[in-house]
Amino acid sequence: MPDPRFFENLGPVRLDELARLCGGELSDPADGAHSIESVGPLARAALATVSFYADRRYLDDLKSTQAAACFVLPGQANLVPEGCARVVSPQPHAAYAKAAERLHRPRHFGADDPPIHPTAQIEDGVSLAPGVVIGADAQVGRGTRIGAHAVIGPGVAIGRDCIIGSHASISFTLMGDRVKVYAGAVIGEAGFGVTTSSGGNLDIPQLGRVIIQDGVTVGAITCIDRGAWDDTVVGENTKIDNLVQIAHNVRLGRNCLLAAQTGISGSVVVGDEVAFGGRAGVTDHVSIGERARIGAAAGVMKDIPADEMWVGTPARPIRRFMRETAWIAKMARNRDEGRGE
Repeated sequence: MPDPRFFENLGPVRLDELARLCGGELSDPADGAHSIESVGPLARAALATVSFYADRRYLDDLKSTQAAACFVLPGQANLVPEGCARVVSPQPHAAYAKAAERLHRPRHFGADDPPIHPTAQIEDGVSLAPGVVIGADAQVGRGTRIGAHAVIGPGVAIGRDCIIGSHASISFTLMGDRVKVYAGAVIGEAGFGVTTSSGGNLDIPQLGRVIIQDGVTVGAITCIDRGAWDDTVVGENTKIDNLVQIAHNVRLGRNCLLAAQTGISGSVVVGDEVAFGGRAGVTDHVSIGERARIGAAAGVMKDIPADEMWVGTPARPIRRFMRETAWIAKMARNRDEGRGE
């Protein structure tokens, strides 16, 4: 179930009603009376949860799922384990997105809310500059300073002795102590989750959070997206430069360094003490080992072992990159000499 500090639960809903809303059809109409309270991925699904299956990489998760129901493609209903209701859909991922939208609603500011909500818990010694907005049930720890026109969303927890810059926006986030968030940073907005549907591209509701551990620095105009389901996590004492993009479900280790314009795609796992040069880019679902070094403007497209330095696009170990560069230079020189240039 998504964190109730950040999401309202709009269920329960009968499965037959949910199937109609999402354009699915129950394999067994008798399953329509099931009560559904939440959506969730196959591996995390619990009782009263609906999930989806559309990729054979997750077949093992499907076989062991505890979900009450699952959206599947036509012809795949036989893969769903006993005890899990089958909802056949030509677009299971889109059906899941529609179900998520029906069952869960992000908490937002109300039109009549005061700038500092009366239910917000603000400890002694907090400094609030003009124009600060703090939502319902948010928490701000002692000694924290919040700059002009910063926005702290409902349910957000900010630790002690933090610095939040002007015009920063923080939502769906749990933040430790001594964190610095510089001006214009945006933490906790929805990640780039999209699927196709019969009506065109469809946003997938992002139901996770952002966890910022102690001592982290987040540079100006940097964006850290909340998780699609699991949390986006930034490890203790990691330092993030300006204009960095960290997508949903990324897990950054402790003491990492990310230079300006680094972009990390969804579900990347980064070990402790990893450093990224400026404009480095990482494709989704990649793992990077501890103490690895990623060169400036490198394009990482596969896993990187611990303690290695990779550069170039596509990124590869620096010794290989240097050999290839030297060989290309030699071939070009030989060609030029052969032409008498």
